[in-house]
Amino acid sequence: MKGLMMDYPLTITQFFERSRRLFAKKTLATRIPDRPLFRYTYADFADRVARLAGALRGIGVRPGDRVGTFMWNSHHHLEAYWAVPMMGAVLHTVNFRLAPHDITYVINHGGDRVLLVGASVWPLLEPVRENLTTVREIVVVRDTADAEVPAGTIEYEELLRTATPLADWPRLDERDAAGMCYTSGTTGHPKGVVYSHRAIYLHSLGMAQVDSPGVSPSPASWWARPRSSAARPRSPGTSWRSRSARR
Repeated sequence: MKGLMMDYPLTITQFFERSRRLFAKKTLATRIPDRPLFRYTYADFADRVARLAGALRGIGVRPGDRVGTFMWNSHHHLEAYWAVPMMGAVLHTVNFRLAPHDITYVINHGGDRVLLVGASVWPLLEPVRENLTTVREIVVVRDTADAEVPAGTIEYEELLRTATPLADWPRLDERDAAGMCYTSGTTGHPKGVVYSHRAIYLHSLGMAQVDSPGVSPSPASWWARPRSSAARPRSPGTSWRSRSARR
């Protein structure tokens, strides 16, 4: 016999849609070097997330595909944090502080199909670019005022500008992979860990409890730790529901 109550998938899409409805006017801010503080509302953020998901689908990303991020904390990175898993793909936050051979290993071992790369850290990726056997497209984020887009890559804002936003999020199994990250490889090759939607959902609820950090819509949160080294299940759900400063 199976229960008849609470047949509700624990996916991060539930957090996203609730926040879009209830907190549309709240703001997020991010600091990009040599530029004024960037601010936008959760409504604007949600629209860009849907547009990024549509853009990634347009360049061939399908459910189960891995999309790597190789960038500093920013609103661009946060958009990827939601768009990628909600469209059914898997977010892989790559630590750009790893040695070049480890960066190559984790991208190839993870099977990343697309990479989202900050222009400021492009010099760390460019030397190993030819060794990335699974990557089909590289999207570059202009994260500094004088950033240039390398030849053979796609500029992030242009990709979003020409994309058709994803109209409806797919219905996902709560056990589907949502994100993955790797250790720093202190003993042998870096080891990968995969997080499910269910794990992220439950950790997020835990982070909102009064006897833990008690994250809520009221306080402002400043995310200082690099997302590449803190791709934990609890991070996306809790960071979504507070006003946050990135970078």
